[in-house]
Amino acid sequence: VQLQASGGGLVQPGGSLRLSCAASGFTLDYYTIGWFRQAPGKEREGFSCISSDDDSTYYADSVKGRFTISRDNAKNTVYLQMNSLKPEDTAVYYCATSPGPFCGGGYDYWGQGTLVTVSS
Repeated sequence: VQLQASGGGLVQPGGSLRLSCAASGFTLDYYTIGWFRQAPGKEREGFSCISSDDDSTYYADSVKGRFTISRDNAKNTVYLQMNSLKPEDTAVYYCATSPGPFCGGGYDYWGQGTLVTVSS
């Protein structure tokens, strides 16, 4: 059983990246998936989620209108499209699973993170 975030890298301000959260050994469609990030010296922030119930989504104000979360069940992957990136988006990004059907519950399985650096 493995959950892995990937797709991070160095991007200039205003640029875009797409992160992937891929699972092996279990089916992501059965879980609510959250994206989190932790910047150096800061607390971890949960900023996006897609529910298992009806794929409803949640975005924190810090990313609303710039980031989009989605599922591809055929690939057992959840994506995070990040546009209009800002230096303050620099962080290690993680995905995690929640057994509950809705966003807002607890998360119990975490993947390895991927580093996103936004800098000119």
